[in-house]
Amino acid sequence: MSDIHAEKILILDFGSQTTQLIARRVREARVYCEIHPCTMPLEEVRAYNPRGVILSGGPASVYAEGAPTLDPGVLALGVPVLGICYGMQIITHLLGGVVARGARREYGPAKLEVGSAVGPFRELDPAEPQQVWMSHGDRIERLPQGFSVLAVSDNSPVAAMGDPARRIYGVQFHPEVVHTPQGATMLAAFVLEECGCRPIWTMHNFAAATIADLKERLGDRKVICALSGGVDSSVVALLLHQAIGHNLTSIFVDNGVLRQGEVAEVTSLFRNAFGLNLVVVDASETFLSRLKGVTDPEQKRRIIGHTFIEVFEAEAAKIGQVDYLAQGTLYPDVIESVSFKGPSATIKSHHNVGGLPEKMKLKLVEPLRELFKDEGREVGRELGLPETIVSRQPFPGPGLAIRIIGEVTKARLDTLREADAIVLEEMRSAGLYEKVWQSFAVLAPIKTVGVMGDERTYEDVIALRIVDSVDAMTADWSRVPYELLAKISSRIINEVSGVNRVVYDISSKPPATIEWE
Repeated sequence: MSDIHAEKILILDFGSQTTQLIARRVREARVYCEIHPCTMPLEEVRAYNPRGVILSGGPASVYAEGAPTLDPGVLALGVPVLGICYGMQIITHLLGGVVARGARREYGPAKLEVGSAVGPFRELDPAEPQQVWMSHGDRIERLPQGFSVLAVSDNSPVAAMGDPARRIYGVQFHPEVVHTPQGATMLAAFVLEECGCRPIWTMHNFAAATIADLKERLGDRKVICALSGGVDSSVVALLLHQAIGHNLTSIFVDNGVLRQGEVAEVTSLFRNAFGLNLVVVDASETFLSRLKGVTDPEQKRRIIGHTFIEVFEAEAAKIGQVDYLAQGTLYPDVIESVSFKGPSATIKSHHNVGGLPEKMKLKLVEPLRELFKDEGREVGRELGLPETIVSRQPFPGPGLAIRIIGEVTKARLDTLREADAIVLEEMRSAGLYEKVWQSFAVLAPIKTVGVMGDERTYEDVIALRIVDSVDAMTADWSRVPYELLAKISSRIINEVSGVNRVVYDISSKPPATIEWE
């Protein structure tokens, strides 16, 4: 693309749960980086031409049979290397030091005494103890030749080590997590000063470079984009619109399970405000007729996914010759396919238009495949997307269909839409909408007895689901003020016909999932 990729860091993954956080911290320092498995061949590492290499943590012990390892040639490339936790131990192991089981494990917060302001500690005051986060059972018993101790903790006589002559460093703690307050400073010192990278990875530069690249790569070819109104597809549509104009056709499908006012908002914004070539398809009757009588969550997802493909294909066929399909694939989706850990168990199927390319024989164009979600939001701001879209909470592909437990009907959708609109309105009014990961209403599959106006009622139950998360891999229920919950409950019961009870979901993920279906 452009020179924004010229100065980059390579992160080699040994199976850590926090490898993505390392990449996010490097990106926050405005330096481009990519995650690859630790098994990446040496010739590919050379071809990648990194300014520096970071080795992630991992759950194994370096001396265990079958433990992941590294081509020693990576340590001889002449570029700075930083090993984190297992990464430090594999450096020690490969360079002739000794790693052994510690007398006791070290998990959680620890105080770090820094002895030398070199490598990742360049910007720290050695006289000031640092709070860090440890997660290890092994420790360094003997340093490799040429290395010295850079920091210690109560339980780690080698909490950090380094060979400044070779520019190879290791830390036993995790600088990438928020529990290490100065961790971002340490990683920034490594990539900016030790590796000499310029901070040129900005979303302003990315947007400009991507538009130029798309313009050159696509030329006069026709592209279609499935526009949902969510952040990712909206940013993709705007990037392509600026690059190829009316050679892009965006297709917005009303599947009947969208939120209140969504169709009008998306149509007005992208057709009127941004001037996109937008096709709006009302297929709500088709979707709802196929969902009739269906109660199984996976069947709902399959029906919606297959029907979407069918409707999308029919509209695409009306356009004529189309060469490319644009998708909002993000970097975490890409990482999943290259992670050292391998695929994890499928908890529930993910609805996306991922079934389209193979079926439609179109080439893919994925302008956001290098970005994390928060970076995609920043690109949206650069392109002038309103904050209502940029800061929009994640919304599932199957929409309200999986927030209605049981059969999806028009009447039940109307009930849920009204309740959900109240939740979102009150969250925004309280200034909490952008502070939580998701906040929404769920229509439960039960009715309960109530009393309204001295009369017995037997009506629906609405559950409120408000969660805090960073990446949706784990989540916890939000401790929102009781007063806010009371106001939301009162409004729903008073304003939404057929509802007489509101409950609050206080389950974390795991064991529960964020969505109810």
